[in-house]
Amino acid sequence: MSTLTPAKPEAVATPPGALRGPARVLLRAHHKALWAAGGLLVLGIGIVVALRVWMASAKELCADGDITPCGGSVYQPSYARTSTEVFLGDGGTVLLLLAGLIGVFAAGPLIARELESGTFRLAWAQSVSPAHWLAARLAVPAALTVVGLTVLIAVYRWGLWALRGYPHSQPPHWSGSGVFPGTGPALLGFALLAVAVGGLCAVLVRRTLLSMSVTALILGTVALGLGLGRYVLWPTVFRQSAGPVELGPGDWVVGMGRLTASGRKLYWEDCYAVDPLRDVEACMRDRGAVDYFAEVHPASHYWPLQLVETGILLALAALAVFAAFRVLRRLHG
Repeated sequence: MSTLTPAKPEAVATPPGALRGPARVLLRAHHKALWAAGGLLVLGIGIVVALRVWMASAKELCADGDITPCGGSVYQPSYARTSTEVFLGDGGTVLLLLAGLIGVFAAGPLIARELESGTFRLAWAQSVSPAHWLAARLAVPAALTVVGLTVLIAVYRWGLWALRGYPHSQPPHWSGSGVFPGTGPALLGFALLAVAVGGLCAVLVRRTLLSMSVTALILGTVALGLGLGRYVLWPTVFRQSAGPVELGPGDWVVGMGRLTASGRKLYWEDCYAVDPLRDVEACMRDRGAVDYFAEVHPASHYWPLQLVETGILLALAALAVFAAFRVLRRLHG
């Protein structure tokens, strides 16, 4: 009978940090998704390069991009440049959606599907602890995502750089909701949060489609919340003058209005809300307005805002990872 009974495999402790084996298995199992991600990376680079080549090859009569006679009273930029401005104006949103898609993939096919089908038991029976199993499924997509998105951020910034220096040009503003998320480290923080949230939802829900849906909902809420409240992450600069406040091209205006003699702020939208048809200046004068003011984020606030947002996202990602391992340990030891 002993020859017919399979021997019970002895438990072999996996050394801490030994993720090479599970990582190789993971890459082989999802090689199609890896190829698809590489294709998206090449596509993104190709689009930006194609836009720059198109803009550089456009027929222009002047070095400044004017397609009308140089020195004339009419300035008309090339269609290639205006189209590039429009397309790149939403590039940050596309990169943000791509980062969220990675989190949805981690929640569904990468983790929840194995928990739902029970195939995780095969890995755990081969001397791979639950903690190392989950660590591999979080570390591999996180590392690949950081590398890929870092390349796309650099390429996207390179594309935006080509739009500077033209007169009468309207390049996407650095604070735009379609630009800011895709030009700095905040995108990497969001991508790591996406993977972490995907892992947490997977071990909690253990259903593929439901885990993907919950992950998408959470990430969408975080992205929307940051987009609406980003201006409060760093103190604004207050400007006051006797006449309308002069603004620079890199200023992100958060609030504008008039000041009373006592220093109370009267925002323009307050008068619009009371009576949209009434003259706004008259409304302000009736309330005792004296001077003008503006609350702005100058271009120098770009990096403080990026770094603060990145810190918030990394903190949330760390909490999600910690919670995911606690849930896994509570359920499976």
